[in-house]
Amino acid sequence: QVQLVESGGGSALAGGSLRLSCAASGSIFRIMAMGWYRPAPGKQRELVARITGGGSTNYADSVKGRFTISRDNAKNTVHLEMNNLKPEDTAVYYCNADVWVLAGGRNDYWGQGTQVTVSS
Repeated sequence: QVQLVESGGGSALAGGSLRLSCAASGSIFRIMAMGWYRPAPGKQRELVARITGGGSTNYADSVKGRFTISRDNAKNTVHLEMNNLKPEDTAVYYCNADVWVLAGGRNDYWGQGTQVTVSS
């Protein structure tokens, strides 16, 4: 059906930067919103950043001003530029896509996750 493959995770020092990417492939008719999520206390996953097909974005308060989400609709990819990283940003980051598939229907898809570790 649809696969999401993340890349770009790794380790950084506090104040440093990392860039995550996620590429969607498969039986895609149209991708609506794409986003990044991470685990949070008391929640399965919390929204980090999300971008619609039209380019509207929203961010968690904790990352506003530090993270920037962007997408390339032609390549079905989404990126997360993470600057001024903090140790509390350490988490597994999951890519998400809301997809209309070729066979009809609309489904939510998740990537396998990519680890981000920030040390002080």
